[in-house]
Amino acid sequence: MVVHLLPAGESGDVAGAGPASVGLVVGRTVGGAVVRNTVRRRLRHLLAERVDRLPSGSKLVVRALPGIAGAPSSALARELDAAIDRAVTRAEHRR
Repeated sequence: MVVHLLPAGESGDVAGAGPASVGLVVGRTVGGAVVRNTVRRRLRHLLAERVDRLPSGSKLVVRALPGIAGAPSSALARELDAAIDRAVTRAEHRR
């Protein structure tokens, strides 16, 4: 999976205005409609538990890559945690 984080204030919005927002991109390369929706639900569930770790007002986009559908939830959670940590660290260093 690929994670992109846009810190608050960089998109022209008022810095720190409101909670972080999250978007998901699950393309056709991941699988058919049923598989894509299953992946989307799994990611949404994992992200709901982690959204409070994101800076206030930031925007996070998670892009699912092919092969993610067969990953166990524990591996998916570990990969998501690592990707979010990397994205937050990169965003802090850009400031």
